[in-house]
Amino acid sequence: MAEVINIKRGLDIKQKGRAENIFGQIGHPEHYSIKPTDFKGINPKMVVKEGDSVLAGSVLFYDKNQPDIKFVSPVSGVIQSIIRGERRKILNVVVSNKGENNYEDLGVSDIATMTRDQVKEKMLQGGVWPFIRQRPFDLIANPTSTPKAIFISAFDSAPLAPDNDFVVNGQEKYLQAAVDALSKFSNKIHIGINTESASKPYTQIKGVEIHKFRGPHPAGNVGIQIHHIDPINKGDIVWVIQPQDMVILGKLMLEGIFDATRIMVVAGSEVSKPAYYRTKIGSAVLPYLHDVDMSKTPRIISGNVLTGEQIDSNGYLGYYSTQLTIVPEGNYHEFLGWATPGFGKYSISRSFFTWLCSKKEYVLDTNMHGGERAIVMSGEYDKVLPMDILPEFLIKAILVDDIDKMEQLGIYEVVEEDLALCEFVCTSKLDVQQILRKGINNLIQELG
Repeated sequence: MAEVINIKRGLDIKQKGRAENIFGQIGHPEHYSIKPTDFKGINPKMVVKEGDSVLAGSVLFYDKNQPDIKFVSPVSGVIQSIIRGERRKILNVVVSNKGENNYEDLGVSDIATMTRDQVKEKMLQGGVWPFIRQRPFDLIANPTSTPKAIFISAFDSAPLAPDNDFVVNGQEKYLQAAVDALSKFSNKIHIGINTESASKPYTQIKGVEIHKFRGPHPAGNVGIQIHHIDPINKGDIVWVIQPQDMVILGKLMLEGIFDATRIMVVAGSEVSKPAYYRTKIGSAVLPYLHDVDMSKTPRIISGNVLTGEQIDSNGYLGYYSTQLTIVPEGNYHEFLGWATPGFGKYSISRSFFTWLCSKKEYVLDTNMHGGERAIVMSGEYDKVLPMDILPEFLIKAILVDDIDKMEQLGIYEVVEEDLALCEFVCTSKLDVQQILRKGINNLIQELG
């Protein structure tokens, strides 16, 4: 029986608009996008041009720095557009699909007889390698590196996040195939499950270590789980992968196709009927907004409210996103908001009387309720980060570009999602996640 790891520090944001475990029905979107900007640290080189026909699994571009890492089309169709920015930087590759999906035949594999190099080559050629991300730094894993362990978080504790038990139900053989393939790279594969869910799709997997977690968000963050199971030190490399990406990897090995099917949850207070939808990686989001009153110009987020990316109604789901969140915009000024009783307002402290209503769900908008100011050492970060590091001191070290202090204060252990709650509770209104990424980039540059 796995020991339960209790996460005491953190915060579950009681946000209105959670989806029940039901599927909505719509027609498939016509357009799909792969955005190189979704991948940190890559320099894309196009393989296709506008007007080319592609199959699901056809290579669209590769990384100039690591040419073996390829990025493939999620659907078959025609390259409708390649959108570029300044200095011809590739921003978006859009594929038009008319409904029928044809796949590149990548060959069925017998995982048991394959070597590590053969599995690696299959994953690289099949376009699933970008699903493997490494810590520290949250970059696509280097194919030549050897991880000390591989971690999978089987649950997502972020606001309105999808139920990972529900979305992978019935996909157990693909999860097992993915584990069998990943075991060629490390004999330590850890899966973190939630004590409050059955987690049947994961507890039956062979060749893994199961760890149980109890507590508020960010208990579901894989970085938090790594910290409590096998912390990252300087020089360590750990790989991580999401459950739905494991299903795609498993299908590649067992069926020889790149099936980019994703189950996405559309949630938030501005959605009249929150629900789950079967879609593909990078799908256009407009068809999924049919239950949203767009006349209110809500905020559309690819991902959750803490770490997601703002997009418009003509935008596309992010490569790693399994959630579309729609909340009200906070484009209003509140006169003396801090001096009012605050009935009905959400607060993490006891500033308003609503702290007495611990189970109430709130309609939260994007209003900052104040502007950026000098950093205040309030201790608020420590209350929501269940790690043995000093987040406020780490942020200060990054702001003054002190590499040695950054290393001493635990920058190797954290990525943006781990400090997202720190940003949420920040009394100084700092862009904590952006500051952390700046520090990580400076450290990568310093390390060469």
